[in-house]
Amino acid sequence: MTSNTNTARNMIFNADCIEMMRSFERGSVDFILTDPPYVTRFRDRAGRTVANDDNGRWLRPAFNHMHHVLKDGGFAVSFYGWNKVDLFMDAWKAAGFRVVGHLVFRKRYASAARFLRYEHEQAYLLAKGNPTRPAHPIPDVLDFPYTGNRLHPTQKPVEALAPLIEAFTKPGELVLDPFCGSGSTLAAAQQFRRDWIGIELDNGHYRTASKRLASPQHHRAAA
Repeated sequence: MTSNTNTARNMIFNADCIEMMRSFERGSVDFILTDPPYVTRFRDRAGRTVANDDNGRWLRPAFNHMHHVLKDGGFAVSFYGWNKVDLFMDAWKAAGFRVVGHLVFRKRYASAARFLRYEHEQAYLLAKGNPTRPAHPIPDVLDFPYTGNRLHPTQKPVEALAPLIEAFTKPGELVLDPFCGSGSTLAAAQQFRRDWIGIELDNGHYRTASKRLASPQHHRAAA
């Protein structure tokens, strides 16, 4: 990693996001959209797991650095595990974020069935400082098409993330995903002509995301 990360754009880094964000300038990112580990010891039917999903030690430092690199008046959207919401809320508030909205992503399938059939994902809209309200607020319930989790065990659909990119950023602004996985946030940003930075700890997912963002299909979608 020889690039100057203070000015790096449209790059994915195979690194620990806490260490990586330490090298970013304060207020250098316009919007953060991320799907961090849910701290639930997740394991899919194929036995795939998510790095650092077995502990919450990274939560406070990671969101502290996200708050540092986000511009004043900027937004962050973070997915979270519903049964660990206390840990996430503690980390968000300790970092200095204000909770200003909640998003529900409705599925047409159940990802699991225990006491209930779990047919949604959820995220909080977080603010740094006092951002300007969007001229045309998007609904807080959005559709969540099925990805098949082919590229990542908890892969998020670009179609569900795209409205967030469009609503909270302008063309040319910089979107950060510190837990970028297979690169869905970055693909959505590229689609709307936003610049992006991804950070991914797992080398396999890093290579998947890098290949995905370099593919001619995504370049055509952004053209």
